[in-house]
Amino acid sequence: MTARNDASDGELTLQVTRRADLTSEVVLLELAHPAGDLLPEWAPGAHIDLVLPNEMTRQYSLCGDPSDRSVYQVAVFLEPQSRGGSRWIHQELKAGDKISVGGPRNHFPFTPTERVMFIGGGIGITPLIPMMAAAAEAGIEWELHYGGRSRHTMAFREEIEARFGSERATFIPQDECGLIDLESLLGTPRENTSVYCCGPGPLLDAVENRCASWPKGSLHIERFSAKTIEGAVNMEFEVELANSGRTLTIPADRSILDILDDEDITVASSCRDGTCGTCETAVLEGEVDHRDSVLSDEERESDEMMMICVSRCRGPRLVLDL
Repeated sequence: MTARNDASDGELTLQVTRRADLTSEVVLLELAHPAGDLLPEWAPGAHIDLVLPNEMTRQYSLCGDPSDRSVYQVAVFLEPQSRGGSRWIHQELKAGDKISVGGPRNHFPFTPTERVMFIGGGIGITPLIPMMAAAAEAGIEWELHYGGRSRHTMAFREEIEARFGSERATFIPQDECGLIDLESLLGTPRENTSVYCCGPGPLLDAVENRCASWPKGSLHIERFSAKTIEGAVNMEFEVELANSGRTLTIPADRSILDILDDEDITVASSCRDGTCGTCETAVLEGEVDHRDSVLSDEERESDEMMMICVSRCRGPRLVLDL
């Protein structure tokens, strides 16, 4: 399996060197090392963790230039149902402030074929911007279909048009054009074409449905919120920790990560809903009931790794590399 992380999980203290309002709901942050040190390398699709007050951690896609290691750039959408993270960033985090940053990590790597179709919804445009730049630099044929509620809510719209040209990018503000016409874009499978999509859950679900008949491996998506698992049933099972030989019982109403926390066994974690990939753990034996929104279909079939915050066991026992 390909390594998923671009850098170690150690945290850095970075300084907000620039803050700008892109729209009324999206703020741009640029983060740099206070001493001017180079930041860890990253590639298109990577995200970083912002460690906020009250032990909140939020993941945001890097949307700047991977070749510029002097600064990280992220765009933060003010979630209407914010649990406090995006609201704190919008209301409290100012230029000059320092903040702990983890990563970068990449669970949405850009590995294009001959042609690429990018589909972005709302703030889901952020990880696609470095991918478009990489595709343009490599001379790959590509197109962007970017939807949002209205033109004034679509962050980076003017930058994308100026940078890449209107012949590449199609903007679909819902109040003018309705929803993205996925049937016309995806109704007929295309050979040697990759689809990269990021945005709200309903958009991703619709894209997944329409790409079901496409060649295997064509679709690449990143979710900002956990995917709903229909008909999931939780059963009790056992987990053996290979490094210590200990065996733990995982009740039906608790996760593996919950029980490890109870036993003071430290495993890196963040979102706890299967979207960030921080708690990815190697599986040595057993069949996994994968419930994350990170692994590809091929990775799930291999049963080599799992996200222990949400995924469970299909049988009575798992052996993990812990």
